[in-house]
Amino acid sequence: MAASLNNSPNTSLQDQLDRITQNTRALVQPERLAFSERAIAELFATGIEDRVLKPGSPAPSFSLTDAATGKLVHSADLLALGSLVVKFFRGRWDPYCVTELETWRDLYPELRSRGALLVAISPQNARQSNFMLDQHHLGFPLLSDPGAEVANQFGLAYSVSAEQRRYFQSILVNIPFNNAGLSYHTATEASWRLPLPGTFVVNQQNIITFAEAHADFRVRPEPTDVLAALRHI
Repeated sequence: MAASLNNSPNTSLQDQLDRITQNTRALVQPERLAFSERAIAELFATGIEDRVLKPGSPAPSFSLTDAATGKLVHSADLLALGSLVVKFFRGRWDPYCVTELETWRDLYPELRSRGALLVAISPQNARQSNFMLDQHHLGFPLLSDPGAEVANQFGLAYSVSAEQRRYFQSILVNIPFNNAGLSYHTATEASWRLPLPGTFVVNQQNIITFAEAHADFRVRPEPTDVLAALRHI
């Protein structure tokens, strides 16, 4: 389990993520590392980061299914209760996402003490999200976003390229199964959609006051910056 910021006040989230990167570089073949670096560069070159919604923009409203309850969660209902942190993640197969969500698990009481709520959104199906809830003891809702449609409204969604699909298959990461319960042979285009990992703070007037997302999945916003943004709402 990832070390929390509460237990290790001198360890930032990015420090934890950088350790994952270091361990990966020590264990993975150079050609696979080179492919991953190239894929990140190609995604960045699409200009996707420029399409991410900026602070000051209205936040897209959404109604998504809560994996734990099977009920629809409406962003308008959440915003009636307080400010909202919306966290998009790729899936339970990504150790960077797991580490980030575990960090937010440990910081969730502090976030709630500031009158805010947090939801984590991914294209993975409810079965995968329930595995994640149980395994990592997450105390906030995981919402299912089939085909990354809501992520697309926030400017985050992209389709995994044909070359990357072969790469994921070679390392036994079955994204179509994780997202839609499909095999590689029955995968639809929608089942190959992913979001950039991204974090947004939305105030009760439905305006984005903080936004950060990166084409490099190894980089995530520091929770301290997100909590600071809540103080200024």
